[in-house]
Parts: sequence; structure tokens; C-alpha cells
Amino acid sequence: MRNSPSSPPVGDAPAASEPDSTQKAFVATDSPCVAICSTLFDEICRGCGRSAMEVSNWVFMTEEEKQIVWTRIRAQGYPRRPK
Repeated sequence: MRNSPSSPPVGDAPAASEPDSTQKAFVATDSPCVAICSTLFDEICRGCGRSAMEVSNWVFMTEEEKQIVWTRIRAQGYPRRPK
């Protein structure tokens, strides 16, 4: 059986355990959360500095939107990690 021009030759396919370099790896540290969640009397978390809407929508935000939030909260002295 011949290989079609669009398919890779048999034996040249990457092994299943090899990561695909074109896929973005999950980075657990992309969130500014420091597990000190408090929005008791205002809309800003005292741990990470994000608004309640930013916290709840973080997983749906684009990388550009996340970067804007990161820039703002760092300028404000967040995230505040426990000592």
C-alpha cells in the first residue's frame, strides 16, 4: 500500500508520548490568585486585586485581556502573597 502525498510516511509519525510543540502548554501560574479571596465589602479582591467580574471570567479572557489586568494589579501592588 502506498502512502498518499498528504499523509506522512509510516514510521515518521510522532510518538503519542511526545508533546506537540504547536500546542500551548497549560501554565498554572497565569492567574494572579493567591488563595486569599476577599471581596466582602467591595468589588476588589484583597489577595489578587481583581474585580469580582475579572475573577469569575478569568478563564474566558484572552491573553491580551489578562495582560491588561496583570499590568493594572501589579501597578497597584497586587497580588499580595502571605508572608
